[in-house]
Amino acid sequence: MNPLLSFLKPDHPDAPSSHRPHLDRVVPPAALPGAEIQLHGTNLSPLATELPRATIGDIPAQITLARPTQAHLRVLEGSISGDLHLHRAGESSNPIYLRVAVPMAENLHPVANPVVDPIGNVFTTLSGSRGQQVAVSIFQIQRDFQIRPFVRGLLNPTGLAFGPDGLLYASSRAEGTVYRIASDGSFTTYAEGMGIATGIAFDPHGNLYVGDRSGTIFKIDPDRQIFVHATLPPSMAAYHLAFNAQGTLFVTGPTTSSNQVIHAIDPDGNTSIFFRGLGRAQGMAFDVDDNLYIAASLHGQRGIVRITPANPAANLQPEASLILAANNLVGLAFLEDGCATLATRDALYHIDLGIQGRSLL
Repeated sequence: MNPLLSFLKPDHPDAPSSHRPHLDRVVPPAALPGAEIQLHGTNLSPLATELPRATIGDIPAQITLARPTQAHLRVLEGSISGDLHLHRAGESSNPIYLRVAVPMAENLHPVANPVVDPIGNVFTTLSGSRGQQVAVSIFQIQRDFQIRPFVRGLLNPTGLAFGPDGLLYASSRAEGTVYRIASDGSFTTYAEGMGIATGIAFDPHGNLYVGDRSGTIFKIDPDRQIFVHATLPPSMAAYHLAFNAQGTLFVTGPTTSSNQVIHAIDPDGNTSIFFRGLGRAQGMAFDVDDNLYIAASLHGQRGIVRITPANPAANLQPEASLILAANNLVGLAFLEDGCATLATRDALYHIDLGIQGRSLL
């Protein structure tokens, strides 16, 4: 310790204190309202019978656990990104910046990733329960968060993707059909007969891949010929598909296992296991460095998990870490300027993650 500090008045901000909390890091560094995060540091436990308090900016956060070097807190509704402080015995900790997602659109029912068009409009579903016909099937959320109906009358829309023609495509899990959607929201049948059609994705050559949750990945070429590309174990919910920069297709299909795998399928249909150890893995997206981001649980914590690619030259295997805490996530899509939209079971959120996503168009 600097000996000059011993001459400072006790209320000086740089004066030493046996009670003042200090924060080293927050894990993960981002969250949706309602999620819990962990604080690591010193002097974080209750003093006598007084629990510490926490604030994010000017908004209180709920402390759920307090120990000397670790505290857990829940991010409350109404919170926004800002400096996080822990307050204990009348003293406040140093600030640590926490990124917090804000609501973008509510009263929805996404069951997979939202998608983004070239000008930044986001598209998502009001999917409904199986066989349920809803008034509006797909919504468009504009850059200013204005929401407008886009498609009506499409039964149980599930997977969404933009094709090389710039049009939106959607699968219907009730009908086993993929529809092509015009710019005015009208739609026509693109391919049918694919079981319980869920996740969809286009490769760079214009081939469309469709996940039938009963165990088949179909490939539809630009002439609309349908092939069985690969076979996987059945999913209890839906398949989710995404391509990396090398043209490898990644597939998740939620099961009841807490040790779930991510499958990797090469262009010839050969299947391998990319990563094992997630719970209820769902929607995925890649950044420009080919890191994979996935809505899943890791070691019992739910949110967005980042998985770095393997590096055989350095003898490094894929490595997973939780970058955002959230409940009920089903997918995500990257926007411009490092931002992302996150889909829960009934809403979309917007957050600045500082991550540049890989374009899918």
